[in-house]
Amino acid sequence: MNLETIFSAMSFLAMAGWLCLALAPVRRPALVGAARVVAALLSLAYVILIYQALSSPDAPAGGGFNSLAGVMILMSTPTAMLPGWIHYLAFDLWVGTWQAEDAPKSRVPHWLLLPILALTFMFGPAGLLAYLVVRLVMSRMRPKAA
Repeated sequence: MNLETIFSAMSFLAMAGWLCLALAPVRRPALVGAARVVAALLSLAYVILIYQALSSPDAPAGGGFNSLAGVMILMSTPTAMLPGWIHYLAFDLWVGTWQAEDAPKSRVPHWLLLPILALTFMFGPAGLLAYLVVRLVMSRMRPKAA
């Protein structure tokens, strides 16, 4: 399978996971669970592809994780960039599953969660930060127990 096909398949798979989260109020435990299975499958693809990329004789010389320059060299090939992309897909989706699972407990309404999920999908840490802020605000709005 070529890298473009893998890229498309992994991106489609991730979108299926995000769709599960968007529909979470219908059957939250089942749909969050399905999205977590998708994140696990993405993680498996990542492990396979990163192993292949790092053990390949074609891996760029000087690449590594100990400096910005090393990471730039490491990610300079499609073979190494693809698992990097899948890494983002898997972790952002996993954060989204936590948000969707936590939202009812934290009194975050689903209509407010939807744009946060979109933000998490597109800009991972910004979506996480937005959720944490909304969660904090919602917790401060709760009436105090007597």
